[in-house]
Amino acid sequence: MSFESSLPLAIDVRGVSKCYHVYDKPSDRLKQATFPRLQGALGVERQKYFRDFWALRDVSFSVRAGESVGIIGRNGSGKSTLLQLICGTLAPTSGEIETNGRIAALLELGSGFNPEFSGRENVFMNGAVLGLSEEEMAERYDRIVDFSEIGDFIEQPVKTYSSGMFMRLAFAVQAHIDASIVIIDEALTVGDVFFRQKCYARLDELRASGAAILLVSHSMPDIEQYCERAVLLDQGRMKFLGSSTEAARHYYVMNQPRGSTAVPALASARPLILDPDESTGQVPLASDAFLSIDGIAQVGDGRASCVAVAVLDVQGQPCDSFRQGDLAVFHVEYEVGQVAGIPICGILISNERGIFVHGKNTWQYPIEQIAALEPGMRVTCRQEIALDLAPGDYVFEVGMSVVPEGMWRHRGSISHEQMTAAEERLCHLAKVGTFTVALALRDGVSVLTHHGIADLPGAMHMQSSPAASITALSSSSARHTDGENS
Repeated sequence: MSFESSLPLAIDVRGVSKCYHVYDKPSDRLKQATFPRLQGALGVERQKYFRDFWALRDVSFSVRAGESVGIIGRNGSGKSTLLQLICGTLAPTSGEIETNGRIAALLELGSGFNPEFSGRENVFMNGAVLGLSEEEMAERYDRIVDFSEIGDFIEQPVKTYSSGMFMRLAFAVQAHIDASIVIIDEALTVGDVFFRQKCYARLDELRASGAAILLVSHSMPDIEQYCERAVLLDQGRMKFLGSSTEAARHYYVMNQPRGSTAVPALASARPLILDPDESTGQVPLASDAFLSIDGIAQVGDGRASCVAVAVLDVQGQPCDSFRQGDLAVFHVEYEVGQVAGIPICGILISNERGIFVHGKNTWQYPIEQIAALEPGMRVTCRQEIALDLAPGDYVFEVGMSVVPEGMWRHRGSISHEQMTAAEERLCHLAKVGTFTVALALRDGVSVLTHHGIADLPGAMHMQSSPAASITALSSSSARHTDGENS
């Protein structure tokens, strides 16, 4: 979703930095409060008893009404500090922050709740802190309790609540105060899947009504699917601001399992074909079969680049319109520099709402032999996917990573966690192309093959029996049971 510049700004962060004084021991804090003043009065050079720690440095971005923006980064990157600055609970060392409208913030579980008070008392107290009158909270009270799903526990002290109940009530309050800005810091990781779905549905309602949403999460799928844009922080500095999908790829590359350096020039390319069907004798594609990828940002460390992408039908012709069940062929080529290991290539497909509906890569196909990478190789991946999807428009992205040869040889005994920990991401193109899926065509008639996003493999078995037989069986069973009981 794109946002027009004419939409009003909800949050405007301009050159914000935050510095903390770090003391090695408590006595240094007392010295800092006392001695520098005495030294200044005596005309001698003032001594510092602390070290400067910059939690944030020169961060700038804005969020408009009705927009969802993610804040991502490793622990200690400055995410929570940034949210506290926006909420006004901290003051910036330099820079300015402007917010327009009431802020609802869920920065940590149960913040603002008194554990000795009941849920009801905390609801009204929280509302008063947020600037609502008792009458306004009374009007919202029933909706808050219904949303939180904690029932009669609303009259019990919140210190008796489970973490899930705590979060549900806290979120319910923040979601019903008609805020212009909603800020959530990892709070939705608590609670069951049904309540999380309910929370995201409520956030969609708030966003549709014009509220701006700031979401901090370590779950990149949540950020990609819910947020249009994302801010990537690293050691207090803003490393990327842009589409959430691209931000997530930068996050993955930035947190590689080991350091990598960019390689300047690529040697003359030598072919390496990855083909699930082992059809290595492919006829070269015409130049007009390839998509234009010149303007698409490639996320990586410089050791590999995507040089060609094409979407084809089963006849090998360029195609961007398919029917349910059709086979789509994704042809992707990469050039690699100084890289060692086995290449892993894959496709990720998402629908028009940003929900991932399919993703699969080399590791997940039963390919036996793949040559290890050498400098200057050209890797060609031909991936065939049956589009058993709901009718609609879809976006796909492509990427390549590499795993050690030894891990590939023993992949039958390697867990997903072990593989992803050792995997090095080389190149990724987000939103590289689109295609459309229409209703299936059977004997010239348009038919819907399934309901929902994807058509899952399975079978159905049915059996019918005469109603009289069922009645007789039930009566016989009842008589038998009565006989046993007598």
